[in-house]
Amino acid sequence: MNITKALKDLKQAEKQTTNKIFSMYLNTDPRDSDQQGNKWKINLKNGLRNFEQYVMDSNDKEELEQFTQVKKRVLDYIGEVETNLRRGVIIFASADQSVWFAERVQVRLTSEFDWMDTANIEQLEALQERYPKSGLILVQQNEIKIIETEMNEIENVKHYELDLETDDWKQKLGPQKVRGQMEPGAHNLQVDRFNNRYEANQQRWYKSIAPRIDKGAKEGEWKRIYVLGEKSAAEEIKEQMNKTVDDVIHKNMLNHDENEVISEVFL
Repeated sequence: MNITKALKDLKQAEKQTTNKIFSMYLNTDPRDSDQQGNKWKINLKNGLRNFEQYVMDSNDKEELEQFTQVKKRVLDYIGEVETNLRRGVIIFASADQSVWFAERVQVRLTSEFDWMDTANIEQLEALQERYPKSGLILVQQNEIKIIETEMNEIENVKHYELDLETDDWKQKLGPQKVRGQMEPGAHNLQVDRFNNRYEANQQRWYKSIAPRIDKGAKEGEWKRIYVLGEKSAAEEIKEQMNKTVDDVIHKNMLNHDENEVISEVFL
């Protein structure tokens, strides 16, 4: 979900309609103790009913017709995605369909409903600040994984490994090969040789891939950059990059699930 684009599109759409705009932030987080027993359904029902009653009391038939159309579209959308609501739903809608934004999100929302001349984007802007488009750089000796994330969701993942024969970083694609078994002594000798080579070449190796990471940060429009890994490796990557690193986490998480990594950084 590109929040910057969503906000831009919303502001542009507002200029194209004279209808009132329905704004909804609905907490559907199953992990939230306040949402037990599908409480979100009650919140949705009450939120829609309260505004419908408000419009009916105003005796504005045209506005009531507009709200009725919006209500139907909102309920139709919820019906379509009800089995996979994730942690929250954000909707902005107008009767003439100039404004229609519906997105399930993986962040906790505060349930909120509005029926105004403009979209209520305060919570969306707060989420943009809390979960901006970011690059998480995971480093572990001769491997680097880059996770692009926004709104607590994975946008893209790239995995690089240094070719020790050519000293070139190559992107790993597809399933990884399983290395054959070696005798314990041979394995220990190989590890020792690699560690010695790593210590001698760490700076040069990371310096060679840093421009590629900087380029990815620019093209991906990362608002924040985080580096995760053992102290010497993480600090060296930070030192070699031209882009500003917002935080360094001295924790090796390259082989952890990507969602677990995102939680480590943002939660």
